[in-house]
Amino acid sequence: MEAGLLSAILGVAMVWAETAGPDLELQKIVGFWREVGVASNQSLALMTPKRLEALFLTLSGHELTVKAAYSSSGSCETENIVGSEMNVSGKFVFPGHREIHVIDTDYERYSILRLSLHWQGKDFHVLKYFTRSLEDEYGPGFWRFRELTADTGLYLVARHGRCAKLLKEVSLPRPC
Repeated sequence: MEAGLLSAILGVAMVWAETAGPDLELQKIVGFWREVGVASNQSLALMTPKRLEALFLTLSGHELTVKAAYSSSGSCETENIVGSEMNVSGKFVFPGHREIHVIDTDYERYSILRLSLHWQGKDFHVLKYFTRSLEDEYGPGFWRFRELTADTGLYLVARHGRCAKLLKEVSLPRPC
């Protein structure tokens, strides 16, 4: 498995309350999300040469397409991953024993995702904090993220990168 894909769909968290629940409006989660923080009780998320900067989510029926933008050795790379919704609203499964679960979001400013992966015989989980903005980092979502991760280390917080900016520019619809 690619190390970059591991950083996007990887996990190493203990048990967190899953608060998004059945009222999650999936259509509202589509669009650009910049990664601001990662919580993990292991440093595996830090060992990848590719660093996730942003995601662009699209939804078609019960399929979620994740376009991930990475920074790798000074260049930008993107990857598309298609998953399908499970029987729990806001939980998507992807090829390779991977899952994304929307834990908390206000749809407009922040989203907290739990990413899980079964890799090399082990289950990994990570909690990730995303914003819609290229600049905003410490809004109400950040404090919710800190609350959920009080007993967990924080890694890779607030990376400003050109790959996130490029993904946002190329993924948003252009005016006619």
